[in-house]
Amino acid sequence: MFSWIALILWMALIFSLSSQVEVQSNELSKGITGIIVRAVGKIAPGGEFDARALNHIVRKTAHFLLYFILGILAGDALRRSGVEGYWWVILTLGICLLYAGTDELHQLLVPGRGGQLTDVLIDGTGAAIGIGLYWLVAKG
Repeated sequence: MFSWIALILWMALIFSLSSQVEVQSNELSKGITGIIVRAVGKIAPGGEFDARALNHIVRKTAHFLLYFILGILAGDALRRSGVEGYWWVILTLGICLLYAGTDELHQLLVPGRGGQLTDVLIDGTGAAIGIGLYWLVAKG
């Protein structure tokens, strides 16, 4: 039961982040980008950054990581519910891809945001790697 609650809470977090209007979402990623720039600046003073490109990388990395964790949580919930073998992989990845797709559709309704197929691909890649890692750990 706890695994399903964790999965639903993680999905709610993703939904909440996707509900942020463009300004809020951009400020969050720019804040993270700023932290990275300052940290690297301490290590390598005088280095030059394309802040816009770095911000884009931060945003896409966030997609990957959110769905990486979603893959792990969905896989755990299904495994604990008795789903095994190929069905486990198919259902887990299916849940993650379905959620990624509906999340991008949801963003079409948020002012200043848009849905992108490339984000679904990034999300799916993150989920698949999370599922694979979970499978390797659970198997061992």
